[in-house]
Parts: sequence; C-alpha cells; structure tokens
Amino acid sequence: MATKWNLDPTHSELTFKVRHMMISNVKGNFTNFDVQLEAEDDTFANVKTVATIQTDSISTYNSDRDNHLKSADFFNVEVHPTITFEASALSDDVTGNLTINGITKPITLDVDFNGIKTDPYGNIRAGFSFEGKINRKDFGLTWHAALEGGGVMVSDEVKLAGELQFVKQQ
Repeated sequence: MATKWNLDPTHSELTFKVRHMMISNVKGNFTNFDVQLEAEDDTFANVKTVATIQTDSISTYNSDRDNHLKSADFFNVEVHPTITFEASALSDDVTGNLTINGITKPITLDVDFNGIKTDPYGNIRAGFSFEGKINRKDFGLTWHAALEGGGVMVSDEVKLAGELQFVKQQ
C-alpha cells in the first residue's frame, strides 16, 4: 500500500532562469503549486508524482514582465491555467511528462533526495532538490524579439530548479 506525502508549501519552491538579451539571466518562480507524492516505501524508488502549477502565479518581481508572461505570447493563463508534471519512478533523476500550453513532452530532471527527518512536532518529513532544463519553444512559448546587434531578447533554454519538502501522512 502506498504512503501519501503532502507538500509543505512554506518550505518548497519552484524557480526558473532564462538568459535575457544574451548577457544576463532573469530569475523567477511560481508561488502557487502543489505536488502529490505516493511512495511504496521511504526509499521513494517506486513513486507516483503529480505536480500542478498555477500559471498565473508566475513572478519575476516585475509586474510588466509578469503580465507579458501571463499573456497569449507565453503562458496564455486564461486558456491554460496550469502546468502539470507526472512521473512514476525516482532515482538520481526522474523522467516524466511535462505539460505547458496544452503540449506534453517528456523531460528528465536531476534529483537529489536530501533525506528524511522527524520535526519537533513528530511529523516525518522528506526533502528533495531538482534541476533541469527545457527548450521553451517545445511547449509553444515561441515569442521572441531579435536584437539589433545580434542575438535574441529571450533564450530558448529555460533552467528549472526546485526545493520540495513533504510531510508523511500517517
């Protein structure tokens, strides 16, 4: 029988970074997301993971840029309110199906299992870190602007990272 682990959103984050004008990186995050995790045991070898991210929770700490990212040029949050990720196995990496803008593609994320600890209140917690990258154009995020001196405003590669903490359900 699988054990459910609930995400602790106050100790979790989903971040991204993309090259801007080919000279620097812009970082951002999603502030509203949930991850459902079911595991056969505490090794997490056989695990079912379903992540749901609310696209309108994107934040790059710039409201004009955030509004542009929410528009039809990028995430089109009115039509596609969520991003999802589903996977069924975990080791040093996890391969699963990522859906953005209604387009589903397999991706692989490098995962570190950071261990299990009991908190001062008796809750059993597990922590994971992950990194990966996608090509945004694979998911219909094709807006771009060419720069006068060469290059583009926004690179195709987007680096993903996360820190996830879960609480074991008794």
